[in-house]
Amino acid sequence: MNKITRILAIVVTCLAIGYFSGMVTRSAISTWYPTLVKPSFNPPNWVFAPVWSMLYIMMGVAAGLVWNRIDFERETVKKALIFFTIQLVLNALWSYLFFGLHNPMLAGLEIVILWLMIYETYIQFAKINKIAGYLFLPYLAWVSFAAVLNGSIWWLNR
Repeated sequence: MNKITRILAIVVTCLAIGYFSGMVTRSAISTWYPTLVKPSFNPPNWVFAPVWSMLYIMMGVAAGLVWNRIDFERETVKKALIFFTIQLVLNALWSYLFFGLHNPMLAGLEIVILWLMIYETYIQFAKINKIAGYLFLPYLAWVSFAAVLNGSIWWLNR
């Protein structure tokens, strides 16, 4: 596979995971989520889809750039892509815990683990390709914000 094909394959994978995570979210957005007390800094609902779409695209490009180095740094790339896969699974799991199970506390605990896996993925990606590392920084920042938002929602609704 060439570089573009690898990038496109992972971007499509990330967007598909985002889409399926969104399926869990969609019904709760109109039923359960409006019943929650939210902090003043809670963004409007329409913000989340474009932000997550852009983040999934950036994640996919980053992972594709790393995957493209597999012929030169096989073990390092494999390790980085394992962390990438773990954080992607945790990303999808958060939506299920928060919106599917309606459990902000459990989702809050999980988002801490997610954040750590994103950070480790960033570290691993940056060793292989600086641009791939940089592409993970907005994701890390957004999940930091999401963790604060998650914790605030839990606190206000306990």
